[in-house]
Amino acid sequence: MWEGGYANIEYQYLYLSPDTCLLRPQTQSFTGGECMERKNMSTLFQPTALVGAITIAMGFSTGVSANETPAKTAVNSALETLIVTATRSEEKIENVPARISIIEPHLVEQSPIASFPDLLKHDAAINMVQNGGMGQLADMYLRGTESDHTLILRDGIRLNNPSSGTANLAFIDTTDIKQIEVLKGPASVLYGTDAIGGVVQLVSNKPEKNSAFMTGEMGEHQTYKSVIGADLFEDGFYAQIRGQRLESDATKITNQKTGSAETASFDQKGYSAKVGVEKQQLAASIDYSTNKGTSLYDAYAFDGSLLKQDFENEIVNLRGRVNVSENIELNGRVSQFKDQVDQKDSTDFVHSTTQEAELYGKWNFKPQHSLLTGVTHRKLDGDILSYGTPYNEDVDSTGYYVQHQFNGEKLNTQAGIRVEDNEKYGTHTVGQVAARYQIVPSTSLYANIGTAFKSPTLNELYNAWNGNPDLAPEESISYEAGFDQLLPFGFKTGLSAYYTEVEDLIASENYGPLDNIDKATYQGGELYLAWQQNDLFAKATYSYVKPENGETHQDLGRRPRQGLTLTTGIQNEIYGLSTSLIAKSHSKDWDKNYQNPGYATIDVNAYWNINPNVKLFTNIQNIGDVEYKASYQDQGYYYVNGGRLASAGVTFKY
Repeated sequence: MWEGGYANIEYQYLYLSPDTCLLRPQTQSFTGGECMERKNMSTLFQPTALVGAITIAMGFSTGVSANETPAKTAVNSALETLIVTATRSEEKIENVPARISIIEPHLVEQSPIASFPDLLKHDAAINMVQNGGMGQLADMYLRGTESDHTLILRDGIRLNNPSSGTANLAFIDTTDIKQIEVLKGPASVLYGTDAIGGVVQLVSNKPEKNSAFMTGEMGEHQTYKSVIGADLFEDGFYAQIRGQRLESDATKITNQKTGSAETASFDQKGYSAKVGVEKQQLAASIDYSTNKGTSLYDAYAFDGSLLKQDFENEIVNLRGRVNVSENIELNGRVSQFKDQVDQKDSTDFVHSTTQEAELYGKWNFKPQHSLLTGVTHRKLDGDILSYGTPYNEDVDSTGYYVQHQFNGEKLNTQAGIRVEDNEKYGTHTVGQVAARYQIVPSTSLYANIGTAFKSPTLNELYNAWNGNPDLAPEESISYEAGFDQLLPFGFKTGLSAYYTEVEDLIASENYGPLDNIDKATYQGGELYLAWQQNDLFAKATYSYVKPENGETHQDLGRRPRQGLTLTTGIQNEIYGLSTSLIAKSHSKDWDKNYQNPGYATIDVNAYWNINPNVKLFTNIQNIGDVEYKASYQDQGYYYVNGGRLASAGVTFKY
């Protein structure tokens, strides 16, 4: 967060650098490590030669989904895209008075191997820092805010770990994702804590017809993934099941030269199931998913040794909706998210559980006016053993919110307030006002102002190293304005500018106890230009942010000032080819003597629908095999990216 400052600790209390830490065993020696045993893969996906596979499939691509072709997806996303994150109900994206970007469905679907951090890189306002390749620690900085200032949701379920305040991004399975919505700016009125920088929500697929599919993909570094699934749908009733398995030898983690032959291998497997009914007057569903695996990670020993950890996450989500009348809709949710990491080289572990119960209703009391009001009760529980020191604590919090929404022919407004009652720090109030005005059919302006907060994590409150149970929440205020413009010949553009100030940042001076001592400011803007004509499309997005320590006026670490993404290609019912450029400028790190250099990578995706039942595809992430320094480690060494991953696969669907 600042030079030599406190780290947001992911697994335990070992300071490395801002927003970076390691879960290490209770040992006096940092050498050794253990090579992961490779499991036998089915011969169905065992390649004889990667080059041969890519040659066969070159020019082809796929989505995991058997329900929708990439061409149809691209057309739908270019028209009236529906989003749910901003208002808790489906809204046209062009009516929302905020900047929202969509990780397009065709990007989500094109590669089963692609991880959640890889997908998020396609938003220029996000800087993704991953310490190594697949399965390694990944931090996300949205509009320059801290890695624990963005709330990660999956169908409304909070994935942020109550122990660290961040989500384990590298371990999130994206097998059944329809689209990823990125709401930028404060969102604490509807979602409570952790939404200072914004909200990233994974929206899962819902069956719309009877179908079944099987996908296999194989790539470099002995990387394999298989996915199988089936959907049932009849007269509003649906059922779905998915299963997936991923294995990879992965790549090196740092640029240090060692004699170790270990690779940072990663494997995971999981399945999900959902059953529900969707009618005009009512809806109900229950979702279950589990994902577990093993990863080898850097032991911070500077000799190449790696340590092994097991992870497991589990989601249970029960949702319901009933239309009490033509104008009144009630929604309820009860959910639980378990997130567990266990060290294999020691007895250390981090077990976290988030339980939530939510009830909210929407009342359309006039044709253009609606009122959203609700209550959310949340219980966070952490059971941790670190360096042989245990703690087991829980925190209860209840939030009450109300939001008015006006949808006119030219004017759309939102105004809301939330009161959060936390058993540890007491009562906290936030609010937000926003409006979008359609000047002419092709031009709209929007503006919003809002406050947000982030509650102290369980680590910050109770860890034996520097925890402080008297911490207050971090607070922010944000201002934003922008416009969107339709242009001739299929072009569309938009510009936004914002300013965010965060006070009472939780930090430590000279590695002492944590306290609310710091302040930071984030100011910047975003510009996009999109174009589509028939099967052809292109989109460019540019982001600029100046994140500063409020006292020293120095740039915060790991926040490049400039980001650029460019995607272009052709898609239709039969074939497609697309290319994406992702570029970042240089950034500071925790040691002022070292910088993270800027970089640019290019991804290529292609597909061919041979017939309605068979699809071939290929993906090449980082086609130039650019090795860039993701973040500074120590002693002159850096964490590096995962390099090129070329892959090819096939989908059989019914």
